[in-house]
Amino acid sequence: MSTADINDRLEQARMQLVKLKVNHAVSPLENPNQIRATRKDIARYLTELRRRELEGNK
Repeated sequence: MSTADINDRLEQARMQLVKLKVNHAVSPLENPNQIRATRKDIARYLTELRRRELEGNK
């Protein structure tokens, strides 16, 4: 996956997280673990971007 693809997915995941949080604040989500899973996806994308950044500096 290219860096641009990861950035796109990261942006989509961040938007999804905001939507999930707002929906959960208004009415409880059927599966609140979706919020946790989305946060973990964001962390994975950021970790991969950081790894590529460090490899590029070598």
